[in-house]
Amino acid sequence: MSKQINVALIGNPNTGKTSVFNALTGLNQKVGNYPGITVDKKEGVCKLSRNLKAHIIDLPGTYSINASSIDENVVVELLLNKNDKDYPDVAVIVSDVENLKRNLLLFTQIKDLKIPSILVINMADRMKRKGISLNIPLLEEKLHTKIAVVSTRKNEGISELKALIEDYRNISTEPCLDTSTIDNTYFESLKKTFPDQELYKLWLVICQDVNFGKVDRNAPDISEFKTKSESDIKRLQQKETIKRYQFINNVLKEGQTIDKSKATDLRSRFDRVLTHKVWGYVIFFAILLLIFQAIYDWASVPMDFIDASFASLADWVKEVLPAGVFTNLLAEGVVAGIGGVVIFIPQIAFLFLFISVLEESGYMSRVVFLMDRVMRRFGLSGKSVVPLISGTACAIPAVMATRNIESWKERLITILVTPFTTCSARLPVYLIIIALVIPEGSFLGFSYQALTLMLLYILGFGSAVFAAYILNKVLKTKSKSFFVIEMPSYKVPLLKNVGLTVLEKTKTFVFEAGKIILAISIILWVLASYGPGDFNNAETIVTAENPNLSEVELEDEIASFKLEHSYIGIVGKAIEPAIKPLGYDWKIGIGLVTSFAAREVFVGTLATIYSVGSANDNEDEDTIKSKMAAETYSNGAKVFTLASGISLLLFYAFAMQCMSTLAIVKRETKSWKWPIIQLIGMSAIAYIIALIAFQFLK
Repeated sequence: MSKQINVALIGNPNTGKTSVFNALTGLNQKVGNYPGITVDKKEGVCKLSRNLKAHIIDLPGTYSINASSIDENVVVELLLNKNDKDYPDVAVIVSDVENLKRNLLLFTQIKDLKIPSILVINMADRMKRKGISLNIPLLEEKLHTKIAVVSTRKNEGISELKALIEDYRNISTEPCLDTSTIDNTYFESLKKTFPDQELYKLWLVICQDVNFGKVDRNAPDISEFKTKSESDIKRLQQKETIKRYQFINNVLKEGQTIDKSKATDLRSRFDRVLTHKVWGYVIFFAILLLIFQAIYDWASVPMDFIDASFASLADWVKEVLPAGVFTNLLAEGVVAGIGGVVIFIPQIAFLFLFISVLEESGYMSRVVFLMDRVMRRFGLSGKSVVPLISGTACAIPAVMATRNIESWKERLITILVTPFTTCSARLPVYLIIIALVIPEGSFLGFSYQALTLMLLYILGFGSAVFAAYILNKVLKTKSKSFFVIEMPSYKVPLLKNVGLTVLEKTKTFVFEAGKIILAISIILWVLASYGPGDFNNAETIVTAENPNLSEVELEDEIASFKLEHSYIGIVGKAIEPAIKPLGYDWKIGIGLVTSFAAREVFVGTLATIYSVGSANDNEDEDTIKSKMAAETYSNGAKVFTLASGISLLLFYAFAMQCMSTLAIVKRETKSWKWPIIQLIGMSAIAYIIALIAFQFLK
């Protein structure tokens, strides 16, 4: 039986920690949450030898273990608590070869915790170009560690790193320097009072709000060491940081040489253009246009194939299996419901592909810096940009990302406005409605449909910023925080990282959304296939009212009558008066209700309803899109017109149609007050704007 050790992967943001994690674990990784909190926990398994495996935990990025955010607190609490099941046998600290001085601060702190620590110097392929040379044996001696020089891009140094992890017992746990000299008297008395405890851990417990094994933070003995004022403790922390940097400077003077004549200045030239106060925004706008154009052009072929395949599969199920309830459930409920999700995999995969490329290349950090100029004017923290940008993937992690905003009011405003940004769950709704109501054609080479999608994204971001401005005035918040962001070097995206990100995000979308949609599709099919009263006498009633219809027309009329008088039809009819002024019929109403579980359920709901509601087997009406396009009112007028389509797009742009986001907002604000305000406020805005749009355009 093979043994398993715990390995903590630690590092500053943008040091390539994720690349190292991917190189070690490959596809053997999963994402969860830390117990009791919603901070992302990435973990994976790496086989070191026949009898030894490494359980690798990719900890949140942190600049030091003087925690100032919830993410950083996760790192500190794990490193201090030996009773934690994930407590590391060895720590792997990832540094960037171009920012070694800053990265070594965190390394020297972790060494003080007496955990066997390996230093990874990443992005080694850039050394020659930047004129950097390192004396590795000297650095190992001075830092009391073993060093792995790694290039994940060229897949160099990974096997050496694995060998060092396997041999972790032979790595020195001696600290790099003695930081107690910043206040000898204070630390000596601390040592005498707690002779069995490690000094640096005690210091972290006293100056930070972290848990530490069995030590009671409120015990009288510890309390007496808290007699120092907050300012005195801060001063000591500053002294400690200065002392560490003095040590690091001395080490790097001997161990690192930088020939500035070889270093290229391309980064500053790119930055001057990409963060320019005019050209920066123009370039970002152009990149967005290209992304949305590509999403439509590249994804159209696989989407059409998937759409037709699921339509054929439903027909095949009906032909092969014996007629009956189970066959109908499978063809009209399960296949149609799953098809309503799977059809959007190409476009969602392409969206995540582009986001991943922008992040990997280093450009996304420039976008965040650029948008900070806009944010400040609306009373948001510059750090609010990160949740708003990441909200394009999903509002849930975006709301969680607000934890690094120090001001509670700024954080609250960001939490409340983040759901306005267009997330991937809205994408299926937007795509199907745009395809139905926006005509084909182009303007300056960009299709009308791609332009509409981009306008919806801009509308979402603009609404978030405007809502923040209003909330800022209402809550009277004054922004005092400073925006600090890492500007990583530009680099060609690593295909492995991009591929793993796209695979992980798309898989999450399909399986998380798929479970909900499949369950709701089955429930909807049952509710649409059964009903009280007239439902059971449909054939008699329809035949008596329409004696001159052909056999096919009669079957279709019976199916429509049954759907209208089914349990789901009764629900739809009940809410129809409220949504009719928006241009929606009772079927769309059912979609609005069910999509509260998750926005993307809307398309699956309509796919199920239209599958149940039509007995016509005409090949042209087999796909989801064609069924929706053919839907008409009793007077023959089309349900999906430009007016009703724009109204529906605007409703979903503003509505809070996401149960999971409400739950996470409740968890982050520790109150039901804010999610309820959010739900009522966003729903009211969505209704009013959709109403105005339909009445104006009809």
